Amino acid sequence: MKPTSLSQDDAYHLAAKEYGGAIERLARGYEADQSQVQDLVQDIHTALWRSFEYFEGQCSVRSWVYRIGHNVAVSHIKASRRAKPGVLVGLETITELPSIDDQSKATEESQLRSRLLATIHRLKPADRQVMLLYLEELTAEEIGDVTGLSAGAVSTRIHRVKVLLAEAFTKEGDK
Repeated sequence: MKPTSLSQDDAYHLAAKEYGGAIERLARGYEADQSQVQDLVQDIHTALWRSFEYFEGQCSVRSWVYRIGHNVAVSHIKASRRAKPGVLVGLETITELPSIDDQSKATEESQLRSRLLATIHRLKPADRQVMLLYLEELTAEEIGDVTGLSAGAVSTRIHRVKVLLAEAFTKEGDK
């Protein structure tokens, strides 16, 4: 698809159809409060539609969708953080993963996924953005296109989080 040759509405509809699931996952990755997830999804879609008015194909549509989505989500989280200061932490200061909910019917995989997402929710927006894009299987270069970081900086952040998670999940397994 060559987005510059399409109308704003057509470009948005094609992008929303192709990346709608990714936008919902992105919103769940940023917003821990399930009652706010759909509001964030709508905000992202609104911003995405508006963005196609000035999109000139300077990057892939995929990168553009993630860039817009992450920018809206970061703004959303910053506004939430102002209302609840002191809740988010950086990679340097995060020390433990949230505890596992004791749900007898939940599977171990579901519990691990929940813990991973809860840990990601505790990260500062820049670190959260990198990890959510990594989990969407974007390359370090693509993540750099979205975030403005170099591919090397992206790889370093991903490695730090992987080490943190490996240590935390290994300790949990030793109990």
